[in-house]
Amino acid sequence: MHPDMESAITLLKTQFVKLKTEKNDILHAIMEPRDEVLARFQPVFSPQNVGNITEQEFKEFLRFENNKHWSGLHRMGPKICADMPALRTALTILIDEERDIQQRLDDVVTSIHGMGKAIITAILLIASPEKYGVWNNTSEGALKILNLWPQFARGDSFGTRYARINTIFQEITHHTRIDLWTIDILWWTIQKTSLIKGVEGDGGEVIVDGGTEPDASQRFGLERHLHEFLRDNWNHLSLGKEWSIYAEPGDEEAGYEYPCSIGRIDLLAKHRSAPRWLVIELKRNQSSDSTVGQILRYIGWVGEHLAVPNETVEGLVIAHQADESIRYALKPLNNVALQLYEVEFRLHPYKL
Repeated sequence: MHPDMESAITLLKTQFVKLKTEKNDILHAIMEPRDEVLARFQPVFSPQNVGNITEQEFKEFLRFENNKHWSGLHRMGPKICADMPALRTALTILIDEERDIQQRLDDVVTSIHGMGKAIITAILLIASPEKYGVWNNTSEGALKILNLWPQFARGDSFGTRYARINTIFQEITHHTRIDLWTIDILWWTIQKTSLIKGVEGDGGEVIVDGGTEPDASQRFGLERHLHEFLRDNWNHLSLGKEWSIYAEPGDEEAGYEYPCSIGRIDLLAKHRSAPRWLVIELKRNQSSDSTVGQILRYIGWVGEHLAVPNETVEGLVIAHQADESIRYALKPLNNVALQLYEVEFRLHPYKL
C-alpha cells in the first residue's frame, strides 16, 4: 500500500472514531439518517421509476432537508428539470449497471445542462451505495489534502476521471470498513481540520446601502452573500466580459470554491481569449497580511498544478476598503490587482 494511502486510512479511521464518540449533533444528523434516505430515494432512482420520475420527486432529492447530506444541489434544479423527458432518459442511462460507468457518465454530463459531478455522483451513491462514492468539491479537496488526488491528462473525460477517483474511494472503504455514505462525511472533517481558508467578499459594482456606512456586523451579514452573487451574476459583471469561471468535465462551475491541497480558491477564472489564469480572493474579516499571503499561495499552486508553460497566473483581491497594509503589500506585485466593492441599499418614496 502506498504510504499516502496508509496515512489517509489511519486518519480517516481516527476521524470516524471521533465522529462516533464526540457529541456532534450536526454530523450525527447527517450520518444517522442513511437508511432513512436510502429507503426514500432508492425507489425514486430505481430502474422501474426513473423513466417516469416527476419533477417534484427529483427536486425533493436535491434539497438538503430531504437528502440529509448535500447542501446547494437544489440551486441547479430548475435548469436540470427544464426538459423532463431528456432528464428521464439521462437518469435511465446513469443507473444502467449493464453499461460501462465511464461511458454512462460521459453521456449524461453532456446531455443535461446543470447536472454536474456533485449531483450525478450523489444519485449514483443513492442507487448503489456499495459501489459509488461522491465526487464534489469537498471530497476533491480532501483527496488533495491527503495527497491521493490522481493526475489527469487534459483530454481525460468526466467519466474517465470519475472511474479513477471511485477506485480510490473503493480502496479506502475496503481498508477502513467504513461505508461510502459515512466516508463522504469524513471528507468534510478532513477539510475542516486542514483547510487554510479565510472568509471574503466581491468585486465589481454591487449595489445593495448608501447614505450611512453600515457597521461591521451588518456589513459582514451582507458580504456573506457576495461570493454567491459573483458566481450567479458573473456574465453580467465587468469581470465576466474578459474572464470565464474555470470549468472542468462534469462541472461547469469548478472554479467556484476550487479545492486545492492548501485550501479553497474563492473563484478561479480563465481568460476568454488569452493564456491567462485569474485567482480571485474575496477579503472579508481576515487580516491584510493573511489575504495577500493566501492569494500568493494560490497563485503558486495554480502555476504548478494547472497552468502549462505558456500560461500566466494573476491574482485579484476584492475588498470593501483598502487599508494601508494591503495597499503597501500589493503595490510591488505586478500580477495582483485590487478592486473595491460598494454595498448600497436605497428606499424611495412611493407616491400614492
